[in-house]
Amino acid sequence: MSLVQLDDYGPWTVTPKPRSETDLQAFQSRLFADLADFVGSRDGYAFFGRFDNMIAVTNGIDPETHERFQERVRNRYPVTASVGIGRAPTPAAALGAASEALQSAGGAQDPARESAIAVAGPDRSSGHVTIAHFDVVDATATYTNTHNAVDTNLTIQRATTELASYLRSEHDGVTQFVGGDNVVAACPPLDEAQFDEALAHVEAVAGVTLQVGVGAGSTARDAGQEAKEALERCRETGTRFARGD
Repeated sequence: MSLVQLDDYGPWTVTPKPRSETDLQAFQSRLFADLADFVGSRDGYAFFGRFDNMIAVTNGIDPETHERFQERVRNRYPVTASVGIGRAPTPAAALGAASEALQSAGGAQDPARESAIAVAGPDRSSGHVTIAHFDVVDATATYTNTHNAVDTNLTIQRATTELASYLRSEHDGVTQFVGGDNVVAACPPLDEAQFDEALAHVEAVAGVTLQVGVGAGSTARDAGQEAKEALERCRETGTRFARGD
């Protein structure tokens, strides 16, 4: 897992005076799009996180390649980006290692930190990845076409938060809302019963019925594609769980 953190970003947003929020949102979106393209072209997955702190599943992407992304940021934007790379048996542990490595290189608002790169964990570049792709069962009919958009957004957010918290506490997974009614998780290789328990938890606590496709592979792209194809089988058959071939 990689943590991409903009350097000294907070002070920049108010210098020489506070910048327009819409300008900042457009800036953040463009920078995330660059990260998603860069990581995706190398078989990784990128998540927007908090935008000034973005995360990615980067199995097989070495530190030198991350430095090429940092160079792209320096050339295109008025900020720089530091990167922590963490390697561990579970996604949350790997992201924790990336966080600690980056923190050791200097604080997020330390003006002396610029395009730092820090690596923590075993010296290996690849391993097994499991990606789970969730969505809401018949979200369009159940929510989009029948509810106030405000309430629909709150419902999806609540379901995402409950799912992310559950997978983090129970299985050390990293879960991110990715748009619409879709949620993607990097997680350990769980069995069907464990995914059923996660779905049941969200339904009981948030009142939202989810379905999930699960894939595995040596890279996030391979695992994610399997997961998306498995999710399509859920939609076609009405089942709530499917695993990639």
